[in-house]
This record gives sequence, C-alpha cells and structure tokens, in this order.
Amino acid sequence: MVARMAENAPDIANMSFEDALRALEDVVRKLESGEAKLDESIDLYERGEKLRQHCQARLDAAQERIEKIVAGPDGTAKGTQPFDAG
Repeated sequence: MVARMAENAPDIANMSFEDALRALEDVVRKLESGEAKLDESIDLYERGEKLRQHCQARLDAAQERIEKIVAGPDGTAKGTQPFDAG
C-alpha cells in the first residue's frame, strides 16, 4: 500500500494551497488513527512534512504579495504600499 500511495499521490509542487492543506489533513487523520503500519506511517509522515513545507511556502509567497491600501486625508484610496508584517 505504501508504494501505491506514492504512485497515486499528486505532485505536491503542482498542488494549490487548498489541495495541499486537504491532503495534509488526510495524512494527519491517518496518522492519528493509529491504523497505519510502521512503514506506511513513516511514508505518511514524510509526505506530511513535504505538504507542510509546500503550504508554508505558498503562505509566505501570498504574504509577500499582500499590499496595504494607503488612504488619503479624505479617506479615499490613494495607492498601495508593500505589506509590512513587522
């Protein structure tokens, strides 16, 4: 089943954030159930870590693109500036 899981798994690099998050949630559910054999659990954990890294990278990229609207004295939008999380 472990080899079959890797064969049928979509390429993480091409997954949307939402798809990767759903896949990560599935991995967590399977690991938490305790029903997976040791080798399968290790493979699931490795896939989960790759999915987590992919999700974090997508979030980091999105945060870089977030822009804060700069309002003028009259309250209307006058432009944008890069988001500053600090």
